[in-house]
Amino acid sequence: MYQTLLVSLEENILTVTINRPDKLNALNKSVIEELGKVFDDVYSNHDIKAVILTGSGPKSFVAGADISEFSSLDAKGGEALARHGQETVFDRIERCPKPVVAAVNGFALGGGCELAMACHFRLASETARFGQPEVNLGLIPGYGGTQRLTQLIGKGRAIEMLLSANMIDAATAHQYGLVNHVTTAEELLPKTKTILQTILSKAPLAVAGCIEAANAVYDEKINGYDTEIRLFGELFDTADAKEGITAFLEKRKAAFQAK
Repeated sequence: MYQTLLVSLEENILTVTINRPDKLNALNKSVIEELGKVFDDVYSNHDIKAVILTGSGPKSFVAGADISEFSSLDAKGGEALARHGQETVFDRIERCPKPVVAAVNGFALGGGCELAMACHFRLASETARFGQPEVNLGLIPGYGGTQRLTQLIGKGRAIEMLLSANMIDAATAHQYGLVNHVTTAEELLPKTKTILQTILSKAPLAVAGCIEAANAVYDEKINGYDTEIRLFGELFDTADAKEGITAFLEKRKAAFQAK
């Protein structure tokens, strides 16, 4: 079905593997287009309740963009490339009402680091390396790297990484708050799935509400507190909230139906 991705759906968790190991899974136009199609399905397919993004092989999550596609770009083309990727993939991942988690198994550089940061949170193998090396090309990140890195690790650390192009290892990424957990390579996907299975036992509409409200912190166009208040109120009209409250009072496990 896809030329650059491997996809599998098990227990309502869709695992999406960027599969260009000979190019260290670098992002090219085909990868971006196919990721866009995957998230069309994620948004519309009720059987998909969570997503894991990872890379093929032990060396790389995504080692950056495919630089061979940059040589013919001018200012207009570069802006169009960045805007298309942001709108069709990166922003849609960040705003997805279903949890999307990056399982980073090696290099996450440039567009790869940006892809991981667009996810709701990240796990990393001990061999993972993160960086934004765009200044080495005379460029800056174009898929949200300057914004999300600053949000996640703070302005000072982000600017140092952006200006130096230095990589950080998994332990440092964990210290900075860029990743939530560091595991062995063997435990990376199992641990990611275990965390998602816990999340999937909760009320899906409430999970989506938490994602929307948390994202509102960084949206200057809206008031995050007002967003939280609105969602809090709206959820009282859902069957899941009634079920959750009733189950708590009856001291039983809730049976949520995303309604």
